[in-house]
Amino acid sequence: MNQADSASGKSKSAILRWASGLTIIALAALSAWLYSPDKPRDLLETPYPGEYRIIESVRLRLRDTGPRNAPAIVLLHGFGSSLDTWEPWAKALSARYRVIRFDLPGFGMTGPDPKNDYSDERAVRIIAGLLDQLGIKRAHIIGNSLGGRIAWTFAASQPERTARLVLISPDGFASPGFEYGKAPEIPLIMQALPYVTPRSMLKANLAAAYARPEKLSEATLGRYHDMMLAPGVRRAILARMKQTVLRDPKPTLARITAPTLLLWGDKDGMIPVSNAADYLAQIPGATLVHLPGLGHVPFEEDPAKSLQPVQTFLAQETP
Repeated sequence: MNQADSASGKSKSAILRWASGLTIIALAALSAWLYSPDKPRDLLETPYPGEYRIIESVRLRLRDTGPRNAPAIVLLHGFGSSLDTWEPWAKALSARYRVIRFDLPGFGMTGPDPKNDYSDERAVRIIAGLLDQLGIKRAHIIGNSLGGRIAWTFAASQPERTARLVLISPDGFASPGFEYGKAPEIPLIMQALPYVTPRSMLKANLAAAYARPEKLSEATLGRYHDMMLAPGVRRAILARMKQTVLRDPKPTLARITAPTLLLWGDKDGMIPVSNAADYLAQIPGATLVHLPGLGHVPFEEDPAKSLQPVQTFLAQETP
């Protein structure tokens, strides 16, 4: 290499070092601009009310509405959500049923599980413990997505406590990136979740759950963002993801004895309606209702339309 080439090489190295330095500075500045600290609990408790009970050492935020002597319903929300997602359904159902909904451990105002255990088995114990505290022997169990997986796990392991089962686009079967017996790989960018959670990024993710993204209101987006920023929730979300190890659900689903309704938006872009065939093949006597023009969270997108088949199904219960 001659002197000119050597000088050129040094020049390029210097330029690269400068570029790298500027990139680091730019990323640091961007991170500082996007930095989203947890919100203090006292700022969230007023806009998101509820009562609290200690179940299995977890301080659960819940709401319990409707006549105390009426048939009970337990509503289980999906990943990243909270009990508030059920509000329109809960208001309608509370005229006839005792409606219980709560923030699953690791989400919403319940926050992190002190035992850092986000397994479905622990969720089942928490539901059973909550029913015990509330003096409820048997309930209808309704769950969406992650909550759907917990719902069918509960129904299989606690058949005597499950009156009827409603699964709204439930999770549970393997899919790309989620293999049986193996924890999923967490993208590196997800490690920044506890520090950076832009409202715009959350909006893009939530819009995918709607068949008509324009139905995602600013109020709903704001609530999801607040619940994501609740103390410790984002770290708990990462812990849950790392602990998620799917097992072949067929043996568990086959043990379900409760009458079961599958409710699925035919425009669900997160868990496609074609997955319903797997559940119909495994759950004895299960039936499927398609929801035309709706997505993954039909109870938010069109509460009245999506609730009607559920009310019909629950009314079939033998007194």
